[in-house]
Amino acid sequence: MTSASAASAQAPIPVVVAGALGRMGAEVVKAVAAAANTALVGAIDTTPGKEGLDVGLELGLGELDVPITADFEAVLCQASQVARQAGPGGGAVLVDFTHPSVVYEHCRGAIAYGVHPVIGTTGLSPQQLDELAVFAAKASVGGAVIPNFSVGMVLLQQAAAAAARFYDFAELTELHHNRKADAPSGTCIKTAELMEELGKAFNPAQVEEHESLAGCRGGLRESGLRLHSLRLPGLVAHQEVMFGARGETYTLRHDTIDRSAYMPGVLLSVRRVRSLEGLIYGLERLL
Repeated sequence: MTSASAASAQAPIPVVVAGALGRMGAEVVKAVAAAANTALVGAIDTTPGKEGLDVGLELGLGELDVPITADFEAVLCQASQVARQAGPGGGAVLVDFTHPSVVYEHCRGAIAYGVHPVIGTTGLSPQQLDELAVFAAKASVGGAVIPNFSVGMVLLQQAAAAAARFYDFAELTELHHNRKADAPSGTCIKTAELMEELGKAFNPAQVEEHESLAGCRGGLRESGLRLHSLRLPGLVAHQEVMFGARGETYTLRHDTIDRSAYMPGVLLSVRRVRSLEGLIYGLERLL
């Protein structure tokens, strides 16, 4: 290891948080500020009236000397200076928890500036993921799109993929708070994709179904899997995969009680994303 890369490895990882005053973004700010090997260098948020205020004071953490700004590109430009000076394996990291309508541009913008994106915002289409992966590879910038940062959810997904070998009938239900913009959740889609890697068809027709209320049977994927989405206040993030067979059902369920459950996965991603050579999808790729 060269002296420059050794210094980069020892220095705190510079982190920019987009959506810093949101529910998830605020947790990330707290986690980054408290961790020993990370340093908050930027806080992006579009909440009216918050421009220029110290993000630490706004979140009750004490002064962090990091002003809130809505100027995404300006923060990336500043963070890119860190990226160029750090050399291979170094540079700044963007953690994004914003909105599906802007996440593609945020991820692409970070890559263009040499800042490593860690994307927690869901809603990216398969085509957008492919485009971002190609762009990251050309730019030689590591990045991670993580539909769910919970280690428990990764374990559920692995169990669902294993169970899919033995069951031909399965349906997935995800439940979230009613401020979540996209449906179904990226986590639920990822779970279905892992189950579908077997290449088998699910839920062969047993009867000619008729919906008296359109959509009541959920979203139908090409594999035959059906995905159901619930949105209610009081929920955080929950997922259930139910398998059925003659005389039995097998149910896998994960419940997020508090958003702090995601922070170990967020910090793990921040610490490892700079060593990647391209864009990866899913926390299991980092474990």
